[in-house]
Amino acid sequence: MKAGVAWRDAADVVVIGTGVAGLAAGLAAHRAGRRVVVLNKFATTYGLTATHYAQGGIAVVLPNTDDSVEAHVSDTLAAGAGLCDPVAVRSIVADGYRAVTDLVGDGARFDESAPGRWALTREGGHSRRRIVHAGGDATGAEVQRALDQAARLLDIRTSHMGIRVLHDGTAVTGVWVVNPDGCGIISAPSVILATGGLGQLYSATTNPAGSTGDGIALGLWAGVAVSDLEFIQFHPTMLFAAGDGIATPNSVSGRRPLITEAIRGEGAILLDRQGNSVTAGAHPMGDLAPRDVVAAAIEARLTATGDPCVYLDARGIKGFESRFPTVTASCRAAGIDPARQQIPVVPGAHYSCGGLVTDVYGQTELPGLYAAGEVARTGMHGANRLASNSLLEGLVVGERAGKMAAAHARAVGRSHAASPDPLVHNAPDRTELQRAMSGCAAVVRDASGLQHVSDLLSAAPVRDVACRRDFEDVALAVAASTVTIAALARTESRGCHHRVEYPNTVADQARSGVVRYAEDHNAVCVQTLAAVG
Repeated sequence: MKAGVAWRDAADVVVIGTGVAGLAAGLAAHRAGRRVVVLNKFATTYGLTATHYAQGGIAVVLPNTDDSVEAHVSDTLAAGAGLCDPVAVRSIVADGYRAVTDLVGDGARFDESAPGRWALTREGGHSRRRIVHAGGDATGAEVQRALDQAARLLDIRTSHMGIRVLHDGTAVTGVWVVNPDGCGIISAPSVILATGGLGQLYSATTNPAGSTGDGIALGLWAGVAVSDLEFIQFHPTMLFAAGDGIATPNSVSGRRPLITEAIRGEGAILLDRQGNSVTAGAHPMGDLAPRDVVAAAIEARLTATGDPCVYLDARGIKGFESRFPTVTASCRAAGIDPARQQIPVVPGAHYSCGGLVTDVYGQTELPGLYAAGEVARTGMHGANRLASNSLLEGLVVGERAGKMAAAHARAVGRSHAASPDPLVHNAPDRTELQRAMSGCAAVVRDASGLQHVSDLLSAAPVRDVACRRDFEDVALAVAASTVTIAALARTESRGCHHRVEYPNTVADQARSGVVRYAEDHNAVCVQTLAAVG
């Protein structure tokens, strides 16, 4: 794509992304009195954000219950397998109740067990029932609906794709954008990346089509560090149908229905084809163990038996359809009646625990650049995300990032962004990359498989970025390169990351690493992983 500028605009704050973190950030910056522009690469928002598809709920400590912030922090640290930042976890968890009540103020409505009392459920890794939910298992859709409604007062630009964060070497100056009118520049002193995850790296994922790692590429190109990207959480229970499977070469890419963890919280059990427990002996919490443990147990059982899937038996849950209407609809669309039949499930690519390094206010190391939600690494999740902590983090850090971005814009004033260099990068065919990542960098990895992905990326042709699909393919290639080098460098198994030749967790590797982009911005290559405390 040529770097010619067809149009120019200006704002105080530009937000890239329209999920929970992006809209929370945009609303906060707007309420702080700044001019905000929100970019959405699609022509519409509905059904295209990962937020919309979140089922289980929001983990939050309610007052006047037997729960506590310290208990929630403890559960989060345990799930994170030694890599969470305890200070960050406590900061975000402690702010959760306020953030959720603010969301209610914006119109969100949660299920109640009695008038004025939110219903609570429990999910894997939690020691208490602390998950608030909406519509049974449609929490994300309700969060997205409420934020979409509140965000009607924002300047949201559909079919606008941010393809480069612009800066002068010391601070952000704006965003290079592509829309139907061509390439343009929005000058702005503050930019917030809230682009979501990278699930489309895999042939089978619970993520929507837009989860292509855009923000990872944008941040790396801007010189910002990425950390913990080797830890990609595979949700233990993604609905399986013939031909599915995270490592099946003939899988068709696309979003697959999630079978919420809350079903196990209400008593469902995981069984193999012979009727044996899948998680027995794997963890004291059994089927409610943290997601990495359950996903690994399922993967091990499938490897041992050669079966294509395991089964979730939820037939003992009374009122299943009313409690889990979204799951019921997905199952029936696949010809399964969960009230009478066991639900076939497999692990599926679900959540990136790492991302652009930020503090708990969304600040990156580049002045004026912020990140929130799945694209960011605050230290909240460590090596494995605790269930239902994602919407919590998106709400809390999104709002904080919006306030910080607004304050930064007010302090430095308007900026003027210069025209960027042409955008040209290497990228393999997307389907080929997804197959390689699914086979070699999924639940279980080894050096030879990871090297295969690296070789594929190194040999990829140069792509001229001429449309959204081209940019997404390039972003996926950058994300895959980062995941691969981080996974190769971590010579142990920890949290979501399982290495065949290094099955044990190593105490002196209980630290995160940092990946930075190389000097040559026209090639997909990443500098050496450097350990940090």
